[in-house]
Amino acid sequence: MIAPPATRPAPGEVAEVAPGLLRACMPLPGPPSHVNCWLIADGAGWLLVDTGRGDAATRGWWERIFAEVLGGRPVTRVLVTHFHPDHVGLAGWVCATWQAPLLMPRSEWQRTRLLLAEDDAVLLQGLLALLRRAGASDAHLAWVAAEGLMYRRSVLPPPATYRPIAEGDVLRIGGRDWQVRIGAGHAPEMACLHDAARGILISADHILPRISPHVGIQPNEPEHDPLGVFLRDLARFALLPQGTHVLPSHGEPFDGLHARIRALQDHHAAALHRLEDGLAPGWTAAEAIPLLFGRRIETGRQHSFALAEALAHLRHLAATGRIACALAADGSWRFGPLGGAV
Repeated sequence: MIAPPATRPAPGEVAEVAPGLLRACMPLPGPPSHVNCWLIADGAGWLLVDTGRGDAATRGWWERIFAEVLGGRPVTRVLVTHFHPDHVGLAGWVCATWQAPLLMPRSEWQRTRLLLAEDDAVLLQGLLALLRRAGASDAHLAWVAAEGLMYRRSVLPPPATYRPIAEGDVLRIGGRDWQVRIGAGHAPEMACLHDAARGILISADHILPRISPHVGIQPNEPEHDPLGVFLRDLARFALLPQGTHVLPSHGEPFDGLHARIRALQDHHAAALHRLEDGLAPGWTAAEAIPLLFGRRIETGRQHSFALAEALAHLRHLAATGRIACALAADGSWRFGPLGGAV
């Protein structure tokens, strides 16, 4: 079933957002409530952008769309924007169902394969080590250890071969040119797609209409500056035309790309200033969470996300010479104002 224009399609339905461009919404078990997936007319079939989580419910919604909406036209290619479960989860199944090739940025495909191939105990120890560096409590570390890792529970193995895509590549899809634009920070090499002729940007998680994407330190890159990378790539996207219509992975399609980019830049600038001005000597990322978010986030998976994001902001301040950082005897990173004891 095709939903009316400007209506979020129900699971198992699609909505046309432009000629030859359909939107499907796959439910998620927690916030955000859904992920948008995009079907682009591709000759005799469809190129699918992102797939949703690798679970039975999502597979059932796709089976309904394949049978009732696509009218027998096949999925000719699958393009996955990045390695997160709500984007790559069912890619292996869709590719196998339609004998369709997978297109994906190289580091995103490699990250997916690594997370599925690596021993869970090794990955868990890496996560716990990062959370200790961020100042997580013993109680939270025990909770994480007991909860385990979610990735393998929601991602099916992707194909063993794929077609790498990179910044500046031009994909010919259904007689139209879509240019690959990489927006990193939230993920290592996230692919966005720009149809310049129609002024349409599939922005993945890089530019969302209401929230800032999660930008956090990852266990295998503990001294990286993902927030600096995110802000750099935001500035590059501001070079796209003013009238660009944005199709995000979460939330509703929107206009006003430049205004949204400025709002995201201002949001992070304000957060960085709050941390820089309010930071006391010797604070961990855990102690900085209320400064960053305006509230305490103390339990569950959201606490882990908050720790990783607070750490990313603090490490960006340290990388740009605005605060001091030192490794304490207990293994945690400690931050403080310049010129004082850390």
